[in-house]
Amino acid sequence: MIYIILFIISFVLTYFIKNYYIKNALFDEVNERSSHAVPTPHGGGIAISIAWFLGISYFYFIDAMDSSLYFALLVGLIISVVSFFDDLHELSAKVRLFTQALVSFLALYLLGGLESLDFYFFSLQNQIITNIFAFFMIVWFINLYNFLDGIDGYAGSEAIFLALAGYFIFGGNHFLVLVFVVLGFLVWNWHKAKIFMGDVSSTLLGYNVAIFSIYYANQEATNLWIWITLFGVFWFDATLTLYRRYKNREQLSQAHKKHAYQRLNQSGWAHDKVVIYSIFVNIVLFCLVCFISNIFVAFIMSLIFLYAIIKFVDKKKVF
Repeated sequence: MIYIILFIISFVLTYFIKNYYIKNALFDEVNERSSHAVPTPHGGGIAISIAWFLGISYFYFIDAMDSSLYFALLVGLIISVVSFFDDLHELSAKVRLFTQALVSFLALYLLGGLESLDFYFFSLQNQIITNIFAFFMIVWFINLYNFLDGIDGYAGSEAIFLALAGYFIFGGNHFLVLVFVVLGFLVWNWHKAKIFMGDVSSTLLGYNVAIFSIYYANQEATNLWIWITLFGVFWFDATLTLYRRYKNREQLSQAHKKHAYQRLNQSGWAHDKVVIYSIFVNIVLFCLVCFISNIFVAFIMSLIFLYAIIKFVDKKKVF
């Protein structure tokens, strides 16, 4: 019953936020990074954030959620609030980066850091190195999720996939909370979107994925590779695109539309077609994780698979 309530909260809040933004002419204007053609209300992710924190708090207070995971996820409230103001006033890069660094530090403190990094042939347990890696991973996941929130339903569908995959593999009420709160928003965000998510929750979703990765890696080191494989559609596209732009000597801070999903859209694919195909890619990644006993083999296979997809996209629309 609680999941239905959270879905309704997210659904209704998104509806009222949409109407408020329309009434006050608060639109996401079309710019060089946009993949939409008309100004559309943004900030609908406020509903996701509110419903999410209500949901995990409910399970924490009925003793159905580990306290270290709960408080680490609750730190995401900071990034969500700062991103809300960023949506409204476009804060400086220094403020955003300081906030991301702060929440990364707090999260690692609450989770007890990242205990080890398992690389199949050897395990790295130097806490300085593992926590530096975890720190930058959190910061990168926050940013890349924001980068890839660019077409209708894309960021929301990825969050639902990761939450469902996490639930089937690890269990946990928090995953179902995420499914239902994002679904309530996604009803309004599916192509053609009536409202966009905004940084207020795209940054939060990226943060959550990083927290799940570290929390479950501390239970079993190889779990980190499960999350990295499952999250492959997003991190592989974002990381490879960043590298290719750097190699081309492009100004990395400049807005662009060179991510794979954006180029597919430019090639003529509608938003919903791109998202549906990304769901099929995610299903393949899930099958690799579930049916290949060696997670390192599954990870390598996922890299080959994802690189082949990028080459397909290159043929549709050159980088």
